Amino acid sequence: MTAQNNRLASGGVVNRDASLSFTIDGQPFTGFEGDTVASAFLASGQVRVGNSIYLGRPRGVLSAGVEEPNAFVMVKGEHNESMLPATSLELKDGMELVFQDGLGDLDQRKDTAEYDKKHVFTDVLVIGAGPAGLAAASAAAKTGQRVMLLEQDFALGGDLLSANADETVNGQSAADYLATVSAELEAAANVTVLTRTSAFGSYDNNFVIALEKRVSQNPNASRQRLWHITAKRVVLAVGAMERQIVFANNDVPGVMLASAVRTYINRYGVLPGKNAVVFTTNDSAQATVKALESAGATVTVVDAREGEGVVDVKSDGNRVTGVSIAPINELGDITGDVREVAADLVAVSGGWSPTVNLHSQRQGVMHWNNELAGFIPEPTVKNQTLAGAVNGTYSLEASIAEGKAVGETEAASSSSIEERARIAGTTLQLWTVASPSGEWDQHFVDPQRDNTAKDILRATGAGMLSVEHVKRYTSISTGVDQGKIGGVNTIGILTRLLKGEDARAIAGGQPGQDSTGGGESGSINDGGEAVEAKPKPVAPGLFGTTTFRAPFTPVAFAALAGRSIGELYDPARTTAAHSWHVAHGAKFEDVGQWKRPWFYPQGSEDMDQAVARECIAARESVAMMDASTLGKIEIRGKDAAEFLNRMYTNPFLKLPVGKGRYGIMCSPDGMVFDDGVTLRLAEDRFFMTTTTGGAAKVLDWLEEWSQTEWPELDVFFSSVTEQWATTAVVGPKSRDVIAKVAPDLDVSKEGFGFMEFKETVLANGIPARICRITFSGELAFEVNVPTAYGLKVWEDIFAAGEEFNITPYGTETMHVLRAEKAYPIVGQDTDGTVTPQDLNMDWIVGKNKEFVGKRSFSRLSHTDTVRKQLVSVLPLDKSLRLPEGTQIVRKEDLGDYDGTGLPSAPIPMVGHVTSSYHSQALGRSFGLALLKDGLNLIGTQLVASFEGRFADVEVGNTVLFDPEGARRDG
Repeated sequence: MTAQNNRLASGGVVNRDASLSFTIDGQPFTGFEGDTVASAFLASGQVRVGNSIYLGRPRGVLSAGVEEPNAFVMVKGEHNESMLPATSLELKDGMELVFQDGLGDLDQRKDTAEYDKKHVFTDVLVIGAGPAGLAAASAAAKTGQRVMLLEQDFALGGDLLSANADETVNGQSAADYLATVSAELEAAANVTVLTRTSAFGSYDNNFVIALEKRVSQNPNASRQRLWHITAKRVVLAVGAMERQIVFANNDVPGVMLASAVRTYINRYGVLPGKNAVVFTTNDSAQATVKALESAGATVTVVDAREGEGVVDVKSDGNRVTGVSIAPINELGDITGDVREVAADLVAVSGGWSPTVNLHSQRQGVMHWNNELAGFIPEPTVKNQTLAGAVNGTYSLEASIAEGKAVGETEAASSSSIEERARIAGTTLQLWTVASPSGEWDQHFVDPQRDNTAKDILRATGAGMLSVEHVKRYTSISTGVDQGKIGGVNTIGILTRLLKGEDARAIAGGQPGQDSTGGGESGSINDGGEAVEAKPKPVAPGLFGTTTFRAPFTPVAFAALAGRSIGELYDPARTTAAHSWHVAHGAKFEDVGQWKRPWFYPQGSEDMDQAVARECIAARESVAMMDASTLGKIEIRGKDAAEFLNRMYTNPFLKLPVGKGRYGIMCSPDGMVFDDGVTLRLAEDRFFMTTTTGGAAKVLDWLEEWSQTEWPELDVFFSSVTEQWATTAVVGPKSRDVIAKVAPDLDVSKEGFGFMEFKETVLANGIPARICRITFSGELAFEVNVPTAYGLKVWEDIFAAGEEFNITPYGTETMHVLRAEKAYPIVGQDTDGTVTPQDLNMDWIVGKNKEFVGKRSFSRLSHTDTVRKQLVSVLPLDKSLRLPEGTQIVRKEDLGDYDGTGLPSAPIPMVGHVTSSYHSQALGRSFGLALLKDGLNLIGTQLVASFEGRFADVEVGNTVLFDPEGARRDG
């Protein structure tokens, strides 16, 4: 067992009475409850972890948090979870760990753990439980509001956990203050505190997604929980991250961030090195110096603001052994002789970068501030405020004051930039320090990706000016830490390299980008050759940052999936009458997520025989179909009619109450998007039906146009698909059946017109909405009732129709009936390249109104005379049913090709078959096809090519059965 040689005799907030054992790469270690894997590892006196991903260089622990670029482990066991930062991984007894060199190993075993999701609403969501976040949550809780506090760490406190012994809050030690506030929040009934919970995505309307890594004694509890949180107000108290300084061999084990060194000493009671060099550009490192000295270390301070810098680091392969120090100017150029200092630890502070990721995900504004040397966010996001270090507020007292203020009120509250800069002190914007050799290939900007300053120099030399282009050219910031370590340093180095026309040519549009600049001239050397920097260097604000995207920290796919796996991955939806369909032998097909009856075989019938019987019943007597799966959307608001008028190609403004209208929606390119019938229930209320598979897509489409294009319209949408059960009663005898089930309703031709609907009470006492709509061309009614009554009404309709030999039919028969009438199915007879005109439905396109897609109809591509048009194709062999997708060609284009092998030259396609059936009404097979200039081909013969064979077909009129529509009204 490796001894804890670097564990201090006292101090820290770990539980020294609870010893934990673990192994790394087979070597046994011990730690304490409250340790991370990294702190326990450092306590053993070691700092080297794995090797770098490409160069194989030794690497060590750099940080104490989620920004870690080097110390990644795999936890072996039930999950073999890879690429976890040892610096934020909570130590557990019995852990078996393996260091990983920048690449994880995907566990091939099935993950049997439970992952779940929870949707919640809260008044105030506070993200981050450091000094500012605790103060904000405490203040908000005292107002009586519902408060949620999220902390990614396994302990509350943030920087309070790392405070030096002499730091106080309102006369209390930092530790006592933390204990008091934490206890108050845990005890408050209106506060939910979630530790081990990372808010990784922030979206419109204060919708935040967070991942909780759960700890529970219940073996049935989920392993991780995905929280979907909607908040009235969000407080971002997410802190800031310390930056590296880029100098030669800054990746050697034992080079650490100064704040991390302080954390290991004060929080974990671990001294990472006994002979330390602290290299800083700002005042914050003084706290680390104090912590080191209090722990008994020897400290050499190198302050770049005083004209001195670390120019190189020596090592024995496992850790730092010495540091080269030299006089430097403000740009990091060496100006004097180099001296050597023995050391086993280098603590580096290059300034602080506010953690603006979540703020930027909401398109929050931020600007580079030269005094604070960071991208500082502005409180521009509606109902979102900021507090603490994320604001550039780097003092404990001021952070708590800001947190308290934003917790009490919705107003943004922070001191002026000038005051924050005064408190922080001077920060020198030092990005790189030259090496004695003049080389730049060991100045690491992104340790995880092995990217150096020389890589950035190479990128700009290749013409890359934008930070986004440099990122992709070099791969900087594409690792697990996503730029938390190297992102701002990369931008800083660009300020040294680009000048004049290059600087003016930088494209705009990046987060935090503006035109500010300032500084002095200088040079950066590549292999001894000086490359001029900009005579008047600009600030990083000229470049802005790369785009911040979710997730802020890695999230397992299993957590995102939650319980939506296996049978629940694509859950089957069934209608109210599903049990009846099963009992009556229905065969089902999947349409979207719905189980729809496909056909109802009787005895030994195959599908063709069953469909033939069902079609005859619908055309000659009466049949019934479960149409509950159609998408249903209720649309309300005083501007509902205007909205629909813009969405549909045909007019809806003057649709009378009590009537319905068939409509087509197009995408902006003029192509058919979806179709359906919409009823006007009241002046400000409509009931829209959509295709079964398109319901969710259409609802999303409506919301998108309402929210992003026409937010001024008063209109709201509700999905009501599962609230209504619908039975279609079809055929010449359908009026007789409806008369029996709805005796109070006048179902005569004169009393109940086509595309009308009536509200009534059925004979069984159930309220219903009955419509005169047809998708077969026959006299038909649709009976809509609340889903709870769906089965009862289906059974009553079936009973009422038994004297007419009523026949249930499925989707296959529905397709035959509608194809005989050339009613298109969106997604089958259309493919995203079909306009209403292509479907011979020019009549449905309004000429005197605007609608989505209208402008596209004037494009040359839409008026081309050889566009494909929907027509029928009739095989000369009337028994031949063409496979859907069959290619239609001209006989003369076949030449001598007989279908064997591949033709000697491509054969131009006239079109293809979209639907194909055998029709009882027509006494033959037929198909629908999209053919180039199809209407002008009617009466001509073409060739169908399929399965290595050919068949002659004749192009026919689109509507083959009852073209006059005489059967529609009975």
